[in-house]
Amino acid sequence: MGGRALLAAAPWRARGVLPILLRTMTTTANASTNDVLRELGIDGPHSGAYAGRWLKTSGPELESRNPATGELLGTVRQATAKEYEACVAAAVEAFERWRTVPAPKRGELVRRIGNELRVKKDALGKLVTLEVGKILQEGLGEVQEAIDIADFAVGQSRMLYGLTMPSERPGHAMREQWHPLGVVGVVTAFNFPAAVWAWNAMLAFVCGDACVWKPSPKAPLTAIAMTNVCRGVLEEEGFGALATLCIGTNQDVAQRLVDDPRLPLVSFTGSSEVGKHVASRLGARFAKAILECGGNNAIVVMDDADLDMALRSIVFGSVGTAGQRCTTTRRVLVHEKVASELEQRLVKAYAGIPIGDPMKKGTLCGPLIDQVAVDNMQAALALAKKAGGKVVYGGEVLALPGKLKKGHFVRPAIVRAENEYACVQKETFAPILYLVRVKGLDEAIAKHNGVPQGLASAIFSRDVLNAERFLSTTGSDCGIANVNIGTSGAEIGGAFGGEKDTGGGRESGSDAWKAYMRRQTNTINGTRELPLAQGIQFG
Repeated sequence: MGGRALLAAAPWRARGVLPILLRTMTTTANASTNDVLRELGIDGPHSGAYAGRWLKTSGPELESRNPATGELLGTVRQATAKEYEACVAAAVEAFERWRTVPAPKRGELVRRIGNELRVKKDALGKLVTLEVGKILQEGLGEVQEAIDIADFAVGQSRMLYGLTMPSERPGHAMREQWHPLGVVGVVTAFNFPAAVWAWNAMLAFVCGDACVWKPSPKAPLTAIAMTNVCRGVLEEEGFGALATLCIGTNQDVAQRLVDDPRLPLVSFTGSSEVGKHVASRLGARFAKAILECGGNNAIVVMDDADLDMALRSIVFGSVGTAGQRCTTTRRVLVHEKVASELEQRLVKAYAGIPIGDPMKKGTLCGPLIDQVAVDNMQAALALAKKAGGKVVYGGEVLALPGKLKKGHFVRPAIVRAENEYACVQKETFAPILYLVRVKGLDEAIAKHNGVPQGLASAIFSRDVLNAERFLSTTGSDCGIANVNIGTSGAEIGGAFGGEKDTGGGRESGSDAWKAYMRRQTNTINGTRELPLAQGIQFG
């Protein structure tokens, strides 16, 4: 159904919450891997390109393996340059129709997508756990993020506000309005294989845009599953290609996407090194960029902090997702008066962390994504020791028994270090926590800001003056700064993003929607005169 037909369709289908919950309950907690894949439409080898329909792809085969067991989950036939072209062409055509649909109607479609995500939340959460190794609670939480941003976007669809401004010229009016931007390229990383696409896509959809998604090759099945869940709603209205998916190599897909003049905006999540390359290529063609790159997040713990609260926040922030979140707590800048006590309590807490099967209830730390990540962690620990640091707990590569023997498991590490160590200045995507002692708040802020990255930060203190200083212009230089909560677990209502080598740009809440639209300033002359601004007389 095209744009005109969509406008005429009445009524749009209302779907209540109770039927959705009842359908959700049909997925059992003990569903096998095959059951999960089958429920999400991934039964057997799969195409890597969707453009309103699944395309026949001819690129190299990509395997997806469970990082906890080494089990082959599925294979994907990747897209070639030819199939990338078909994907973008379909997305452009869909955009040209979609942009004429009123924003509240676009929001209604997103509402229905959110409802379908609710129905499949259990299966999607399990797939995230199977494919990238997050514990099940985090896998389910990630899908809830996608649901939440869909809800947020529905409301935003009625609040794409412009401005009216007074004109200096008699009988004239000025206003500012926002128009759909175009086709948005979305490049995501493995660590949030569902939520980050949703952050971008749900807002892009209500803003009148289409998306072309290039997911991480480490999490292709989650991308296919998310597409399958959404496409039923979109295809029903003739807009399947709004959620175009293109899984392929860097040469065939990623580089073409970044250089494609038909994509006026690219959202990229990945390392700072690759992000700099992406930024330079986008800048060369004057495209807009949202860059979610490296984080080297720190928690400042002052001598008046509630250590119980600080301890819980540090452990979740440093161990959650096995240290593979963008917002993982990587440094603790602790006041010297409480440093020894906090270190002892952290060591005790780390010793009690259950490591193992992320699908098993009670597990708090699953595997790293692959052997490269394990090797990178070991290299960083070796550098820390060489620089003079001391590993006070953990760091070992673990060989777990049974079905987990091929998994990429490590014991989370705690390291006494100095902020200037090269390994501390660099983000290592693994559960390494560096403890750095400070004498006071000034030193803590200086060391906190003394790294190249600027994503998430936090301070624990009962003193309102310390808290306000940390949030002030002379405090944290990060895009996210918290008080008495940790660095991880951002809500979708706030804009997400960072400064410096984190890249810049914002996704998710607040006014992040503006990145997905183009601003237009209008002046309307309601008279028969032509006065010039600034009082200029011409002729």
